[in-house]
This record gives sequence, structure tokens and C-alpha cells, in this order.
Amino acid sequence: MNLFVIGIGLIGGSMAKDVKRLRPNTKIFGIDANEAHLEEALSLSLIDEKSDYSELHKADMVMVSIPVDVMVQELPKILDAVNEDAVVIDAGSTKALICSVLEGHPKRRNFLACHPISGTEFSGPSAAIEGLYYGKTNIICEVEKTAFKLQERALELFRELGMRIRYMNPKAHDKHIAYVSHLSHISSFMLGKTVIEKEKNERDIFDMAGSGFESTVRLAKSSPAMWTPIFRQNKENVVETLGEYIQNLQAFEKMLIADDYEGIYKEMTSTNKIKEILNGIPLNKKRV
Repeated sequence: MNLFVIGIGLIGGSMAKDVKRLRPNTKIFGIDANEAHLEEALSLSLIDEKSDYSELHKADMVMVSIPVDVMVQELPKILDAVNEDAVVIDAGSTKALICSVLEGHPKRRNFLACHPISGTEFSGPSAAIEGLYYGKTNIICEVEKTAFKLQERALELFRELGMRIRYMNPKAHDKHIAYVSHLSHISSFMLGKTVIEKEKNERDIFDMAGSGFESTVRLAKSSPAMWTPIFRQNKENVVETLGEYIQNLQAFEKMLIADDYEGIYKEMTSTNKIKEILNGIPLNKKRV
């Protein structure tokens, strides 16, 4: 198999890493706007060769993992360049606009709209890790618009990677992902901002920061170049979820001002149920 990875960062690089392990006869070509990333990917043996769109006709599979604003511009060009038997998959954190842009493309049947729910706060080729996708959910949208034999080719690889598959329409995906991913990134960024602003006057604040702060603010290390376009494309859903989150913060503030500690206790006890919901989500680890 010839696999082309467009965007050699955490997501694309981790895919390349696992494909090399699972299918050692696969030849992996890398395409990236950042030449330094391509050189790094070569040095790390994530890819076998650097490439460009002129060679996409050789591809059996194309993995596109670039910022979503760039993705809506580039996916039509990528589909134009691939052969009729190639499957193009993406890893975009938004789906509605991407699917809408490709709706009338002559090679829409070659595209499988995906969102693997996996990642870390790090970016670039050196962030790639083996087993990133194992046990993670991969949301697939509009599967019926992809040619069946091409669906099967992609699904076979996803099974080998150990992924769980969920099917969803693009609008539902964007609404749900605003709650479980996009809102958590905003929370982390704004907590980091609040602490940084306070630290200007209290220099030892970070000396007092423990693991709770570290785990909560971890996502604030994520790439702004990737996340700003996500918030832009999913603005309507993000604004709605952000409004609900702000209401909950304000309600907590009112209870605190009113010395309603019984209310606070009940609120936190009720929220403890999140442990049951999150219990089945695996950590990033290699398949054993």
C-alpha cells in the first residue's frame, strides 16, 4: 500500500508510526507545508519519502491531518489529484463545513469523513506516539456517500489500529464535540490566562501549583494555529455550550457568596457521576 500523510504532526505522524508497525510493507509519503517538519519526519523514520500533490495519483490511501481552515481549501484539490481507487480520510475536529464543501465534488465517493477522538497537547512530528489510536473512538460521518470498497479499506485499517467506530451525521458531531472537546480547550486556555495574569504580581504562584492545576491547564499548551479555526468553524455550537458553562460558573459563584455550602456539596456530589461516564475511556498506551 502507498499511504500519503498530509500534515506530519501528532495525528498524521502517529498514524504513520502505527502503519509502519502493523503493515511494514507500506510505503509512506509525507506532504507538509513546513519543510522542517518533513525533514524531521524523515529523520524519525515516520515517512519514507517527501512528496507533493503531483504524486498523489500513486496513493492507495491519503490521511489528511491539517488545520480545518486549510482542510476545506485543500481537500477538493487532493480529491482532484487522487486516482479513482484511492480513499482519502481526514482527522478534522469539525465535520459540517468539510462535508458541505465536498458535497458536489466529482470524487466525493473517494472521501471518508473521519474524526479520531485522540491526541495530546503536543504538536509536530516529534509528538507522534505509537498506539495513539488504540481503544479510541473514530467518528465517521456520511459513510453512505463513500464507495463501499473504499469504506472497507479504511475500516480494515481502523480495526487493525484498535479503534472503535461510531457513525454520526456532521451537524450532530459538531454539536456534541463542542461539549466534550472544544469547551474543555477554552476552559483550559482561559484558566491558563487567568493564572498568567495573576502571576505578574505574585511570582511564586507556580511554585504552589500542583498536579490538579497541571492536569486542568494541560490543554492550554495546544496549538493556537489548529484551535482558532476549529472555534471559527464551530462557532454556533461553541457559543451555545460556552453560555451554559458560564451559567454554571455564575451559579456556583452565587452559592459561594451566599455561604450555601450545602448547595455546593450537593452540586459537586451530583457532578461526581462523571466518573462513571469517563470510566471506559482508555489512556494513550501501546497495544499489548
